[in-house]
Amino acid sequence: MPTKKTAGTAAPEKKATKTASAAKSATAKKSVTKKTATKTETKVEKTDVAAPEKKSEAATLAPRKKGVLFVASEAFPYAGTGGLGEVIGSLPKNLNKLGKYDARVILPLYESIGGDVRARMQYLGNIYVPLAWRMQYCGLFRLEENGTVYYFVDNEYYFKRNSLYGYGDDGERFAFFSRAVLELIPMLDFRVDVLHCHDWHTALVPVYYKLYYMYKNGYNGIRTVFTIHNIEYQGQFAPGIIEDLFGISRNEYMSLDWHGCINLMKGAIDYSDYISTVSPTYAKEICTSEYAHGLEDVLNKNKHKLRGILNGIDYDVYDPAKSKSLFVNYSATNLEKKAENKQELQKMLGLNVDAGAPLIAMITRLVNHKGISLVRSAFNDIMNSGAQFVILGTGDADHENFFRHMQNLYGNRVHAVITFNKDLAQKIYAGADIFLMPSLSEPCGLSQMIALRYGTVPVVRTTGGLKDSIEDCGDGKTGNGFTFSGANAGELKHAVDRAVGLYCVYGDIWKGLRERAAKCDFSWTESAIKYQAFYDEMF
Repeated sequence: MPTKKTAGTAAPEKKATKTASAAKSATAKKSVTKKTATKTETKVEKTDVAAPEKKSEAATLAPRKKGVLFVASEAFPYAGTGGLGEVIGSLPKNLNKLGKYDARVILPLYESIGGDVRARMQYLGNIYVPLAWRMQYCGLFRLEENGTVYYFVDNEYYFKRNSLYGYGDDGERFAFFSRAVLELIPMLDFRVDVLHCHDWHTALVPVYYKLYYMYKNGYNGIRTVFTIHNIEYQGQFAPGIIEDLFGISRNEYMSLDWHGCINLMKGAIDYSDYISTVSPTYAKEICTSEYAHGLEDVLNKNKHKLRGILNGIDYDVYDPAKSKSLFVNYSATNLEKKAENKQELQKMLGLNVDAGAPLIAMITRLVNHKGISLVRSAFNDIMNSGAQFVILGTGDADHENFFRHMQNLYGNRVHAVITFNKDLAQKIYAGADIFLMPSLSEPCGLSQMIALRYGTVPVVRTTGGLKDSIEDCGDGKTGNGFTFSGANAGELKHAVDRAVGLYCVYGDIWKGLRERAAKCDFSWTESAIKYQAFYDEMF
């Protein structure tokens, strides 16, 4: 395992040995503080690093691709908790396939990243990162897989933890990461032309860049992009810690102040050269008070910088023809075996094995903004249609208990799985007939795209990416799903009734609708093309 380093307090000072390759271990040095001197210990096991191949004359003469560095707190398959990780795991890879830009990723080296992955990493070196009164150890590792280079920022004090998020010092952890990214740019083996930052965890990158780096040698001309994946989470902190925690002068406080607190997302919106978000409709919505969670004025001021580009899904990961999770594999051109998946899913969950009963599914967090209250209000009416219902997810205890109670009430027509299980999720996507997604707010949404991929017809509320990806089918002969616009149980019930009615009465039309749904293309290729055009605008 190529990495074993610590960044903490009162560790004994040690000398690290040199390796026979480019991997050099760091000497533990004292951290500079106002009051105490913290010490950092570093150990690096010997690794074999191949010498770089000499470039041919043709390669030397070829024009340099512009470099895009994705700065994010997670990226699948190395670390992830949801949609952000899937985006960072897919978009750079697909940009590189287009060939115009050299897209790379930098993220923290979390404890959860296993030894098998670490063994494939190349150690590039280490530095000490200034963060207010601290000087913190920072190691850098490189890994190239699937045509994409990933850099990992190592500091065990901040990142050797059981979870990615949820700690009292998250502000300090990601301030360190943001500052470390900028300090490490001279060590990277490519030229950074675009710093593409994602969500509040990296919001300080464009702020630090404009305050401390943009006029330094080697940093000139870098464009900064900030992508809002979910505006609800903004990175808000008490105003008194701006110097002590973030290392930003109080003279700059007004740049980050929003309604009496430090708001990192607000700072990133103001300081970034460009802003993007994850769907065209969401880009419009977050400029209104209904969706902006207090940042509508800031976004309207910066509206000229804002773009909305719809995310995609990884068609290699979500492939009913190859997925090992399915009972029976099938493809978009032959959906007949989907019925076998439904039958086996019904058996597995203890539902009536009934091909004639439409199976409605939800895979979601059980929280209000996912429209759970609408489902609860309409639930008995939905069940009166003769449908079956399965839900997979966790969230608010009140919502969890409601669906447990519905399972007890309706017996073998309802099944609630109060957990999250990726294997079962794919079985549900494949076995369900209708996928319900009545979100009050949905920046992009991936579940409706996955449902389409598996030939499961979505019923969605027209918000954010749901509006951009699902077209109402009318009488079933056009479009790829069913939509409703009002945030009320009546409209939800009407949309579900239309879907159930088409399934039960007009089987041939339903079959055509299902085939159109399965043939929709929401792969990352189209999204990557749009991001490439977005980067082109910057130059």
